[in-house]
Amino acid sequence: MNSVLLEKESPVAWLTLNRPEVRNALSLEMIREISEALDLVGADKTISVVVLRGNGPGFSAGHDLREVIRGHENVEEAREIFTACSKMMLKIHELPQPVIAQVHGVATAAGCQLVAACDLAIAETGAKFATPGVKIGVFCTTPMVPLVRLIGRRRAMEMLLSGRFISAQQALEFGLINRVVEPETLDAQTRTWAMELAGASPFVLALGKRAFYSQIELDERSAYDYAKEIISMNCLAEDAFEGMSGFLEKRKPQWKGR
Repeated sequence: MNSVLLEKESPVAWLTLNRPEVRNALSLEMIREISEALDLVGADKTISVVVLRGNGPGFSAGHDLREVIRGHENVEEAREIFTACSKMMLKIHELPQPVIAQVHGVATAAGCQLVAACDLAIAETGAKFATPGVKIGVFCTTPMVPLVRLIGRRRAMEMLLSGRFISAQQALEFGLINRVVEPETLDAQTRTWAMELAGASPFVLALGKRAFYSQIELDERSAYDYAKEIISMNCLAEDAFEGMSGFLEKRKPQWKGR
């Protein structure tokens, strides 16, 4: 991998976008490398949490327009890019481990989509977010998908129609990110948060993440019907017995991962 760096420091994996010279623009090659890295991490039982971040001055400026413009006269070329990107975004949700976006600088268009597709997000105070495609004649329809599901119709529509930047504080208020921290503490606070999450049973983290996305689009009654079955089966797991026993015995549980 050249445009993506994968570092494993069990129990956390660090996935770094590595095209700083173009603000981590998502080329088709990079999208495929991210997907490949996610597959590797998803199969690694020693990894409980994944952090997605960017090298250079910003998180990601979105799709590589030099590639996209080549699809101007050939819809199949454009479709190949956006199909690969959509599959990569879905893979983040399908990954058993929680994924934290660590954002600095700008996250625009598909870069903003990438933040919205992650399970959690932390950003430094100077970070900016936008879906500015409308300003260059390409409406951000694919970034729209996770964005509207995360921040709601009115706020998503405002971002999509105006294309203007919102600040890290506004992104926090919108629900696009979870935390805003000072730039000099971003790495350390992300690591602390990742390690905190990794203290839970990896089996339970995976089960909970899968259940969250499975029930989120269901009506309330169907969601309860689904959730009660999941939690009932969860109670039979070894880690559930170990966790409850550890709590009652006032000791730290020793997770088995099953």
